[in-house]
Amino acid sequence: MSASTIERVKTEQTSLPVLWAISFCHMLNDMMQVLLPAIYPILKGGFNLNFAQIGLLTFVFQVTSSLLQPFVGLYTDRRPQPYSLPVGMGFTMGGLLTLAFAGSFPVLLAGAALMGIGSSVFHPESARIARAASGGKLGFAQSVFQVGGNFGQSLGPLIAAYFILPHGRASMAWFALAAMLGISILSWLGYWFKSNGHAVPRARKLAPAAHGLSRRRVGVAVSVLIALMFSKFVYLSSINSYYIFYLVAKFHISVQSAQVDLFIFLAAAAAGTFIGGPVGDRIGRKSVIWVSILGVLPFTLAMPYVGLNATIILSVIIGLIISSAFSTILVYATELMPGQVGMVAGLFFGLAFGVAGLGAAVLGVIADHTSIRFVYEICAVLPAIGLLTILLPNLDGPRIAARRRAKLAAAE
Repeated sequence: MSASTIERVKTEQTSLPVLWAISFCHMLNDMMQVLLPAIYPILKGGFNLNFAQIGLLTFVFQVTSSLLQPFVGLYTDRRPQPYSLPVGMGFTMGGLLTLAFAGSFPVLLAGAALMGIGSSVFHPESARIARAASGGKLGFAQSVFQVGGNFGQSLGPLIAAYFILPHGRASMAWFALAAMLGISILSWLGYWFKSNGHAVPRARKLAPAAHGLSRRRVGVAVSVLIALMFSKFVYLSSINSYYIFYLVAKFHISVQSAQVDLFIFLAAAAAGTFIGGPVGDRIGRKSVIWVSILGVLPFTLAMPYVGLNATIILSVIIGLIISSAFSTILVYATELMPGQVGMVAGLFFGLAFGVAGLGAAVLGVIADHTSIRFVYEICAVLPAIGLLTILLPNLDGPRIAARRRAKLAAAE
């Protein structure tokens, strides 16, 4: 079977069972990984950590993941490794167990690093499976895949509030059962990917891109996407790592209540992730990027200066809007660099984790020297970087025009 025939077979129809299965595994993976920031209040008290050390934990986890993911993606573009997915879940399980029974701060760092390695192995190849099952609905498939991860992240604070806080850090070990379930499902998905002819190495010489842009123009566009990712994920890092401390310090609520409020934000972010991809398929990816990054600015600017109820409402709005960008940015990047799905997924997932980790470390130092509230005041302006979207080329025109012609032909 030729490469062109395989590509045509791969895009004939959307495989919803595969999409929802990989999304479910993404949920399990990210649910376990988000337990690390969700238990920061426990670790802070139990190990007498300062904010800089909490930032370092996030930095080790995120940077371990970010440094490896592009290389994993580049390697699997050339030599697909569908059965590496259960191995990645195994690393995540090892990190979880290490965190559950760690007796010192260096062991906590080792657990965070293991979880980062698990993430680096999981995301590039799982994104490739989602694309293979898309049936050409790339934004939809990426959103289904991504919403699983976002929903898993939103469960972390609830698990910490209602299970780990009452039963202690060692109770995290029970979630190794979730990892074992994920390993079994991922083994089946690896078999599906290989048996359906998707595990085909990328040709050494890539076909010319349909958009016809010069390499310089593509380079500028990728640089803009990286800047947009920076604004999005540093802001999200301020929420994921420090929102609980911010709510407790400013409004004097309990840690358990703050965990629930973090869940509300993360659930809104999951919903926004699911919305962004299909909307990008319909109206254009650049339009979604505009709204998602720059459109959130008025709400981030207002949040540090309002009361508790308004903070929760604004967090929902911010989560819905800002999270709609990632699926769209990832699909847009694969259209800029066709034939490099694994590398692009690894680069952008890795960039997301790396930027978030570095942001968490820097913000932790700033919080130690100033205040948590000041962290949110300076992060509020980050979405203004969305103005750079004007530099992105419009890749949607031909695709949307072709869809409209197809609809007109079908109506006739």
